[in-house]
Amino acid sequence: MNESDSKARGEGSGSEPILVDSSGRAITPAEAQRADAAPPALPEGVLPILPMRDTVLFPGTVFPLMVGREGSTLAVQQALREGHPVGILMQREAEGDATPANLHAVGTLANILRYVTLPDGNHHLVVQGLQRFRVQEYVQETPFLAARAEPLDEPEEEGPEPAARLLHLQQQAMEALQLLPQTPPPLVAAVQQASAAGALADLVAAYSDLDAGQKQDVIETIDVVARADKVSAILAKRIEVLRLTQQIGERTKSTLDERQRQAILREQMASIQKELGEGEGKSQEVAELRQKIAEAGMPEEVQEVAEKELRRYERMPDAGMEAGMVRTYLDWLVELPWAEPEPRDIDIKAARRVLDEDHFGLDKIKQRIVEFLAVRKLAPNGKAPILCFVGPPGVGKTSLGKSIARAMDRPFAHVSLGGVHDEAEIRGHRRTYVGALPGNIIQAIRKAGARDCVMMLDEIDKMGRGIQGDPSAAMLEVLDPAQNNVFRDNYLGVPFDLSRVVFITTANTLETIPGPLRDRMEIVQLSSYTENEKFQIARRYLVPRELEANGITAEQVALADDVIYAIIRDYTREAGVRNLQREIGRVLRHAAVQIADGSVAQLKPGVPDLKGILGPKRFENEIAMRTSTPGVATGMAWTPVGGDILFIEATSYPGKGNLILTGQLGDVMKESAQAAFSVAKHRARELGIDEQQLGKLDIHVHVPAGATPKDGPSAGVAMFTALVSLLINRNVRSDTAMTGEISLRGLVLPIGGVKEKVIAADAAGIQRVMLPARNQRDFEEIPQEVRQRLEFIWLTQVDEAIAAALEPVADRSAGGASGAAQ
Repeated sequence: MNESDSKARGEGSGSEPILVDSSGRAITPAEAQRADAAPPALPEGVLPILPMRDTVLFPGTVFPLMVGREGSTLAVQQALREGHPVGILMQREAEGDATPANLHAVGTLANILRYVTLPDGNHHLVVQGLQRFRVQEYVQETPFLAARAEPLDEPEEEGPEPAARLLHLQQQAMEALQLLPQTPPPLVAAVQQASAAGALADLVAAYSDLDAGQKQDVIETIDVVARADKVSAILAKRIEVLRLTQQIGERTKSTLDERQRQAILREQMASIQKELGEGEGKSQEVAELRQKIAEAGMPEEVQEVAEKELRRYERMPDAGMEAGMVRTYLDWLVELPWAEPEPRDIDIKAARRVLDEDHFGLDKIKQRIVEFLAVRKLAPNGKAPILCFVGPPGVGKTSLGKSIARAMDRPFAHVSLGGVHDEAEIRGHRRTYVGALPGNIIQAIRKAGARDCVMMLDEIDKMGRGIQGDPSAAMLEVLDPAQNNVFRDNYLGVPFDLSRVVFITTANTLETIPGPLRDRMEIVQLSSYTENEKFQIARRYLVPRELEANGITAEQVALADDVIYAIIRDYTREAGVRNLQREIGRVLRHAAVQIADGSVAQLKPGVPDLKGILGPKRFENEIAMRTSTPGVATGMAWTPVGGDILFIEATSYPGKGNLILTGQLGDVMKESAQAAFSVAKHRARELGIDEQQLGKLDIHVHVPAGATPKDGPSAGVAMFTALVSLLINRNVRSDTAMTGEISLRGLVLPIGGVKEKVIAADAAGIQRVMLPARNQRDFEEIPQEVRQRLEFIWLTQVDEAIAAALEPVADRSAGGASGAAQ
């Protein structure tokens, strides 16, 4: 055994390990060996291994350990019997088993100075670190771990580098010890007397509050300079923390001293006022406000303003008018949620379940909401987009916001912006005005009671603009994630952080939203419901809701499927389901009257009963009737409340070749009609139109529903078809509707609102739709059930529209352009 082995085994240490039983009597190693059935002695160069969960022992340090595992106890006892040191290694995974694979390769050889068996079965020992070692191989795993170990000698410290590291580390260690509130004198002496950089690095690492991983990194660093640099870097960070802690402590102490002085003065003031018989009620009120300010978690700037206003209020007479204004202001400050909200976990599966429970269909919308929630879950402090739900009335925009709040487990706040035309409605009035209040945003947050609420800004497209300012400009700050963390309400006069609020906006149309405001939002389009979707919504949500609202049960009144379909087809024509809910409510209220007066106990209204309850049918399929004459074509239109169909009617009479347009058409639609007429005249010979007769006729094009303004270029194909139908005296197919813009070259150009238009055509009984070929990209947006019911014809030229839309040539005695639409 070489010299290092002798040192590792504790020879020449000058002390024998002390063994003590549970009664405190000292036991010699020989007695311990006789008391236990000793296993065979370990081979030369093999050490018992003591695995530790989160403990690293450094050379030159004395450390107490608690041993409880049977293998560890046997290893310690074997080392005591043979007078060997024990190898201490830290586990890689603290909760794992003590196996060779779960142990680090480098640890510390240690002498056992004291060993005590406790009454609870645990074993307490005091060990002294000797030197580093590296495991070469494990020779046994049971009954305890044993390994062949290679002692790692401390490198010689020669040259200026280790000496410089020693001085620098001593300075750092002394500075850290001076910053500590209590420093053991022996530790100070050990640092001052250190003569080697490596030993001092081990000493500092051993007594610093490093985590186990950092300590293991130090124990594995054999090179003295590298080890000293690692410990120095860690110690530098610790010194900075200690400096900041000391500064914070000094500031806190000075603040407490000042508060104690103020508290004594207030007690004296209260005593004086009590002797004078005045101010008792106000003193209690001020004390309560002061406590609320302290507990509100306000930022420092806001707390200074609140305390300043409280001092003003304290000096004011109760009868003063300004005292009431200041008190109201203080109430607003203390009732707002200033404190940082606690993190809320978002369950994505639960969110999907909530969305499916609350809404039928809307698969793409739900997927976008789930993506939004997933980003919020992974980056709770990130700047998530502000969603703007755009769609017709009654399609569930507001209820989607409520579902998002329920899925995120956050309070829901609703702010209606329809008709708001004053900037102060958003930012609040200044306190100089009598009756001033904060704006709607701050009021909604106070009502929700949480800074991280879900706030629905409803009808953002219906904000006005008046002489009081532009509220949409004030909304720019509210909806800008880069600015709303310091939103300043005019009434509060202090910044309020809106960055944790989840803003959701709704609108029926984007045209009235200013561009800069629209740019701050991500637009999510909600389209009209199909007939089947309306039925499913009615069956799942509307009927149960109306039954509960009218105080009747499903056993008392039952609505069959054909009744619901009849209400949808004959009594409602809308994009959403609001009117459908009203009509279902009317049917159930009619039944509730009969149940309430005792006429019947159960009722099941049928389709024939609807006429007596809801009146005659309000909507009928009039397409066949209105398109049974040459010159009438069915077009498709988009409106802010969903899609619709419209009829283009054309007639002719003797004249000079003029084109007359009526039906309250906009400029774009008039130009579209003129373009259609020009294309028809240009292609008269190809289409079979009498060119000479064409110059002797005036053409009148009318779009019914004259009280409704109409505009847009998408009626070009329908107008061209109506004109050609009139001029060649052939009917347009009654089961066909069309849309598309045309050019003077006869090209059919793409248009918007395809989904809404096609759904409206399907609801009106159309069987064939003609669309621009360049709109095939929108085909997937159309609901599957609608695609299955309709035949789609894709147009690139107007000639294709004429070939597909007109009925075959009939045997007519009349000719030319003498037809007229009724």
